[in-house]
Amino acid sequence: MRTALVIGTGLMGTSAALALTARGVDVRLTDHDATAARTAAALGAGIAGEPEEQVDLVIVAVPPAHVAASLADAVSRGLGRGYLDVASVKGGPRRELEALGCDLSRYIGTHPMAGRERSGPLAASAELFEGRPWVLTPTPATDTEVLNLALELVALCHAVPVVMDADAHDRAVALVSHTPQLVSSMVAARLEHADDSAVRLCGQGILDVTRIAGSEPGMWMDILAANPGPVADVLADLAADLAGTVASLRALQSADDAKRRDGAAGIEDILRRGNAGRSKVPGKHGTAPKSYEIVAVLLGDQPGELARLFGDAGAAGVNIEDVRIEHSTGQQAGRVNLFVEPGSAPTLSAALRERGWALRQ
Repeated sequence: MRTALVIGTGLMGTSAALALTARGVDVRLTDHDATAARTAAALGAGIAGEPEEQVDLVIVAVPPAHVAASLADAVSRGLGRGYLDVASVKGGPRRELEALGCDLSRYIGTHPMAGRERSGPLAASAELFEGRPWVLTPTPATDTEVLNLALELVALCHAVPVVMDADAHDRAVALVSHTPQLVSSMVAARLEHADDSAVRLCGQGILDVTRIAGSEPGMWMDILAANPGPVADVLADLAADLAGTVASLRALQSADDAKRRDGAAGIEDILRRGNAGRSKVPGKHGTAPKSYEIVAVLLGDQPGELARLFGDAGAAGVNIEDVRIEHSTGQQAGRVNLFVEPGSAPTLSAALRERGWALRQ
């Protein structure tokens, strides 16, 4: 691939353009908001404006509701040898293109499974897709050349290609992406009018659950409006579990021993099913989940402290598999949980104590 056109210079489009430009591809940038295209160009993502000649690949990075129209326009003007979109929903846009009578042999639907809570070109990064799955949804009509261009794009962005059926993809993202966003928002909404004394008790659990609730509502309205059926199906199952959990909790309040036992059994069932589901979530580098031991260190909130801690861990010859920081309420300190292989925990603990670090249980 020598040339590309990116239509839509938000987070996804600009990130793809930055990755391609960094690897020597001549990228042109267009957007209905000319300021966004100029901003992306100023960041080094390419040159604002349409190409003078046909490009190798046209990348449509607009909201799902506008994908089909943007693609149809690009195809009618012969802007590229191949065309793809990066929208988070695949079945709807493909059916819209079919209804418009577009030649689907030069098109492939794709979806990089990456993103951030912020949107727009200023949130973009050339590394956004590194190591992330990038779904490709070819049809029997998809030309081999177009599939190869898409695979080349994925490789240039250092992502991992995953081939799926378009509708299967939409059901999958409803489960693992779209529904979690709504659930996170619903939990966070409980805090809107909560008493300040209650909110001050927030710990790592509520931070984990509500992190993605900070995402931009407009962006998510576009996504959810394009995939409402599959999301509603998942939420309906979730609602059934929620109703059963509420009934079990009410039963635990009963004076009747049998009802309390039933209530306890219901709660234990949902917790165990949650354990089973969580165990299926891929671990580090997409491998099977592993159990790590935690070495908890008290850390002051001063510049360089985290770097010093990691340096001391490295000096001890221990690899940090994961890390989590829990900030102390009302104090300029926090607890850093270092996740390490079980056999490494005693070595790391001893080395950090020797270097003056305060460890916590």
